[in-house]
Amino acid sequence: MNAPFAYKFLLQLGLLWSVVCCGIPGSVYNACAQAGSAQSASSGILQAMGTPAQPRVVIPWNRYHNTDALAGYLLQMAQTWPALVKRTVIGKSHEGKDLWCLTITDFSVGTPEEKPAYYVDGNIHSNEVQASEVVLYLAWYLTEMHGQSAYIRQLLREKTFYLVPTTNPDGRDHFISRANNTHSPRTGLQPRDDDRDGKVDEDGSDDLNGDGHITLMRRKSPTGRFYPDPANPRRMLQAPADQFGGWEILGYEGVDNDGDGSVNEDGPGYIDPNRDWPWIWQPRMIQGGADKYPLSLPENRAVADFIRAHPNISGAMSFHNTGGMLLRGPGNKEDAPAYNAQDVAVYDALGKLGESLMPGYRYINTYEDLYQVYGGQTDWMWGAQGIYSFTGELYNSFVWFGRTLPGGWFTDEESQHIFDKYLLLNEAFVDWTPYKHPQYGDIEVGGFKKQFMRINPGFQLEEECHRNTAFMLYHAWNTPRLQVQAVQSKDLGGGLTELTVTILNDRLTPTRSAHEIHHRMTAPDVVTLTGNGQVLSGLVITNPDLGLVSIPESPEADRLLVSAVPGMGKVTLRWIVRGKGPWTLEYRSRKGGVLRTELK
Repeated sequence: MNAPFAYKFLLQLGLLWSVVCCGIPGSVYNACAQAGSAQSASSGILQAMGTPAQPRVVIPWNRYHNTDALAGYLLQMAQTWPALVKRTVIGKSHEGKDLWCLTITDFSVGTPEEKPAYYVDGNIHSNEVQASEVVLYLAWYLTEMHGQSAYIRQLLREKTFYLVPTTNPDGRDHFISRANNTHSPRTGLQPRDDDRDGKVDEDGSDDLNGDGHITLMRRKSPTGRFYPDPANPRRMLQAPADQFGGWEILGYEGVDNDGDGSVNEDGPGYIDPNRDWPWIWQPRMIQGGADKYPLSLPENRAVADFIRAHPNISGAMSFHNTGGMLLRGPGNKEDAPAYNAQDVAVYDALGKLGESLMPGYRYINTYEDLYQVYGGQTDWMWGAQGIYSFTGELYNSFVWFGRTLPGGWFTDEESQHIFDKYLLLNEAFVDWTPYKHPQYGDIEVGGFKKQFMRINPGFQLEEECHRNTAFMLYHAWNTPRLQVQAVQSKDLGGGLTELTVTILNDRLTPTRSAHEIHHRMTAPDVVTLTGNGQVLSGLVITNPDLGLVSIPESPEADRLLVSAVPGMGKVTLRWIVRGKGPWTLEYRSRKGGVLRTELK
């Protein structure tokens, strides 16, 4: 790190820390507190802090909704809050279901496309259903709290939110309405010949006992390596290496439907929708789950087209489960050089606060701390679009008992059974029951239900939604905000005037990332000066103290090209003009919005 950059970085880091500590101005918090404290004594309730006092759209936050129910709530929001919400369809799924999107902003202030925007989606994997509930909660919270919170009102005046609760409606409905295990289906429902026998999706799981869940099969065997736990017969323990236990685990419920000697080898799909994006994409021989080519899935193509059509998107979040992680790229080692110090500093300021807001969560980068991903969605958002994007892996074992379980996941079987016994009252487990299997003979079927481990139980869902919403609000707040900090006028004589204008960005995110600038991915910001007179020359002042300037890229004096306004930083511009004005300045940035002001 060179000395000038180091000084600037440390200065900005101090400013970043002030924002992390203070978040938003005290006046906004005070106004919010006063608004929240106003409450009718006749209502019969005492408002719980952080919650809408009397929501107009009532949504239960202790259950999971299918796509029809989700669409119904989105419609209610659009009808209830027409000044804040527009509902649109951005595409269709493989089965023809609508991909719904909410645009949320204060439509009475500015144009949505001219405000910095924050994009959120979820449920790209079928079984990761709480992702949609978190996106729905964000929409609900923004609208219901608009009249109660000065912070939300200011946020919606300044920003635009684009929210797509589910990008995989086919898979979501399959997981909710059909028999599945906690891991299935992960894919979309495009038919594929997984076992390469010339048929498609002909040998998936089978709900042998008809209970609506795909649980495990076990069978007595003299060479079995498992035995029931004497203290808890539901739980199967592995026998010591030099002993047999008397039982073998045969896998998830199913039969050999196609007679090829394998069970459950060709279910719905299999394509991983999060290996389908055109950023360092690799075919299936290298990246499991990849399909024929990038954006081969209609749902992903619709999302990609929407994001490309909205270049004002500055920040983004895509929700998955599980493990309690806030992931940034790079997803693979080859992409590491795309993340330089300036951009990582922004990610770190956001991600480290996220860790503090969500107990047990870890802010990490994907390839170094988790695994390699080729063709991931948020890698594409960052690499191809320059959007500061995160993947949110919802739910973690920390919230079970206030401690991180071994490995940080839900893999500790003893803890699984303790949580089920004492907090779920044995609701999560299907007791072992006999079944006559056509291939395996006498077996028993039982195990944990599909709702267990990967998705939150009802009493923990609302907290998960709220904590993640708090992080998204902070990230959205810290997309760029441009304002004129100072204007200086100097009479040069002969009817000439020198105008010097300082444009401030008082949020963490720059108007263009260093990644965008280095690779020339997007056009520079454009500043125009118009008025009653003539603009003779224009310059960007790179160092006002030393009088250093940059040569304008544009030959037009009244139209300057600015590389970017850094996060928690500023740019200084200077013009020589003839005439007394008045003068109007327009600063137009793809991700930083549009600032128009009359210079006084």
